[in-house]
Amino acid sequence: MPQTETPGIEAAPAVRLRWWTELPLIVLVYACYSAGRLLARGDVTTAVDHGLAILRIEKFLYLNAEHPLNWLFTREAWLGVPADFWYASLHYLVTPAVLIWLFKAHSAQYRAARTWLMTSTFMGLIGFILLPTCPPRLLSAGHGFVDTMAQYSSYGWWGGAASAPRGMGGMTNQYAAMPSLHVGWALWCGVMLWRYGRTRTTKAAAVAYPVITTIVVMGTANHYFLDAVAGAAVMGLGFLLAPYVTRAAGRAAAPVRARIATVAAASRGAEPSIVSAGCQTSAGEHIPRQRESRFAGGAEPSAAPTDAGDGAPAAAR
Repeated sequence: MPQTETPGIEAAPAVRLRWWTELPLIVLVYACYSAGRLLARGDVTTAVDHGLAILRIEKFLYLNAEHPLNWLFTREAWLGVPADFWYASLHYLVTPAVLIWLFKAHSAQYRAARTWLMTSTFMGLIGFILLPTCPPRLLSAGHGFVDTMAQYSSYGWWGGAASAPRGMGGMTNQYAAMPSLHVGWALWCGVMLWRYGRTRTTKAAAVAYPVITTIVVMGTANHYFLDAVAGAAVMGLGFLLAPYVTRAAGRAAAPVRARIATVAAASRGAEPSIVSAGCQTSAGEHIPRQRESRFAGGAEPSAAPTDAGDGAPAAAR
């Protein structure tokens, strides 16, 4: 029976994803993201102006979550030190862990989730390029922010310049604050854990991780509240654009897959069957419901049954 596609439902990917093809792709995208951050350093004066503009907007909107949280993390080391570890590490550990979990346990949903994450990440990179922004911790002391990463640097592997390992602070872009992809990636992880997790612990983590991350990025003076809002907005827009990106990537990869299939068939010594171009079929294949020919080799069968209704051969009548 011929198979048909249900309208509105996309067919499953023809090529099964393999870890040895996915891993280089993830590494390549992250390398492009990291390189783009470095190239998007921008002018320091412009970055400071953007940071002060965000503070003015928040003041106009009566928003001031950063100062109380930063004061609390600066005064209470038992909060500030774990917050710095959270900021410096979980961003790079939890997201890959969720990707691996999806790949192994929810492979049917992995492609769409990965595309959503990558689309949003590249959009965030565009934000870094167009709007270099000085984080609160790098503003002058008169604005009331303390760099907790520098204050508690003796507790961790990072130095006083950034969350990068000691001596490597100059290799990161400290003015890539808008949007906050710490918040964006944490939100993506939360959605994945909530949607596909089956335990109460997983559901709780799905809510706690993005909420705590949002608090941490402000308390450590690495991001403004509006940076966090922008990070969530980027993820939302990436979610809407991901299906279009998936279809565009599928169309672009179709000729390559067809070529690979042709080469593979030729290597096996088999002629590839064509069922759509010119209505050709491979040897021995019949189109469904196709009537068999009444003649074979020009001769009519001698005892072909008829539809007279009596069930007797024609010769018997």
